[in-house]
Amino acid sequence: MNGTIWCLHGAVGMAEDWKGFSVPGWAVKRVDLWRFLDCCPMSMPGFGAALNREVEATEGVNVLLGYSMGGRLALHALLEGGPWAAAVIVSAHPGLEDEGEKAARRASDAEWAAKALKGDWKSFLDEWNAQSVLGPARELGGNRQLLLQRRQAVARSFMDWTLGEQQALGGRLAEIDCPLRWCVGERDAKFRALGEKTVDSSQLWVAEGAGHRLPWEAREAFAKMVGEFLEQALS
Repeated sequence: MNGTIWCLHGAVGMAEDWKGFSVPGWAVKRVDLWRFLDCCPMSMPGFGAALNREVEATEGVNVLLGYSMGGRLALHALLEGGPWAAAVIVSAHPGLEDEGEKAARRASDAEWAAKALKGDWKSFLDEWNAQSVLGPARELGGNRQLLLQRRQAVARSFMDWTLGEQQALGGRLAEIDCPLRWCVGERDAKFRALGEKTVDSSQLWVAEGAGHRLPWEAREAFAKMVGEFLEQALS
C-alpha cells in the first residue's frame, strides 16, 4: 500500500532530521513544527486539530510518525481524530500524572524557553544536547545553527508544548482507532519503562542497543520495522 508518512521531529529539532529516513513504497513528509508557532501560541490539542485539517486536504493513505516532543504532539493529533491509517510513536512521554511534577516541569521548561530566546545560541544547544537522557551527541541531520532564526518559535514550544501542560494520555490510548506501534530504545531506561507501562507488549518495539534517539542510532532497523509494521497493519 502506497501513501505518505508524516514525520514530526523532537524538541530543538528540525524537519531535516528525517532526511535520511525512507520506507520503500512510501513518500515521507518531513513536517516543520516551528511553522505552527511562528505567529502565535498554540496548544497541543490545537496543533493536533491543525495538522489533521492539513492532512485531510490531501489524498491517499496517511501514517503519522512522531519522535519525542513530536510523539507527544502526534498523540494529540490521533486523539483529535483524523485521517490516520496507522501511527508510530517514538521515545515519547504519555504525560505526567502528579501535579507537583507538572509544576516542576513547567518551571524547568520556562528556563529552557528563556535560554532559547535570549541566551547564547551555541551555549543553549550545547547544554540541551548534554542532557543524559539524550545519550551521546549524534548528528540527526539538520544543522541546529540554522534554528537560530526560529528561536522565538523554539522558545514558545517550551511554554505551549511543555510536558507540564500535557494531560496524562496513557489511559486514553484505547480511543485511538488506528494501528499503533510504540518504539523505545533498549538503553533508554526511563522511556523504555514508560513504554512498557503505557502499551501492550504486542504494540511495543524495543530497538536493540539504541537510546532515546533511536531513529538515528538504529536507522536501518527502525526503517525496516516501520515498513514491516505498515505492511502487516494495512494489508
